[in-house]
Amino acid sequence: MANVVIAAYRPKPGREQQLLEIVRTHVPILRQQRLATSRPVQVLRASDGTLLEIFEWVSDEAVEKAHHDPVVKGLWDRFAQVSDFGTLASVPGAQEPFPHFEPVDL
Repeated sequence: MANVVIAAYRPKPGREQQLLEIVRTHVPILRQQRLATSRPVQVLRASDGTLLEIFEWVSDEAVEKAHHDPVVKGLWDRFAQVSDFGTLASVPGAQEPFPHFEPVDL
């Protein structure tokens, strides 16, 4: 069963551009590793600069495989250098019934 994830990346001060560059490569790399589907990726920006990346994993097994894939782990290490991983609940506006976010073109 495929599943959709909403990842929240809060950029570290002065690292917004670097984070955006990593987000641009994230799902293409997951696809190369056969871990993400071809469903279009959506990236949104919250009022505090947090980027929300919405994409679809191929399966639950793909999620597990990603945690052991050296290519993916290296990419996730790059994310950790420029951002903090957040939760959807911590994103400003997410508690509202109809939250609004700025679309980000990749």
